[in-house]
Amino acid sequence: MLVAFSVAPSGAGESDSVSEAVAAAVKVVRESGLPHETTSMFTTIEGEWDEVMDVVKRATEAVSAHSPRTSLVLKADIRPGHSGQLRSKVERVEQHLREQ
Repeated sequence: MLVAFSVAPSGAGESDSVSEAVAAAVKVVRESGLPHETTSMFTTIEGEWDEVMDVVKRATEAVSAHSPRTSLVLKADIRPGHSGQLRSKVERVEQHLREQ
C-alpha cells in the first residue's frame, strides 16, 4: 500500500513555521527503512498495512511532542499484491507523456 500523509502541530506558539516538528516526523519515516518520498506538502511511504500505519502513528507522536494539538491528513492506495508503486506509478505517467 501507499500512504501519503501530512502531520503538523496546531496552535504551536508564536512561530508560523512547523518545520522543526515536521522534521521530527520525517526522521521517523526515514529511520523506518520503508520506501518513502517527502515533498513540500506530503510524505508518501510504501509497505504493508501494519508497518505503514505504525510509522504514521510514530510520526504523529513525534509531532505531538511539539504541540498540544496535532493535525493529520492521510490518503491511502491499497492494492494487494503490488509493490514498488511509489516509483512505478509515476513512471507510467511519464511514459504516457513521452508518447503524446
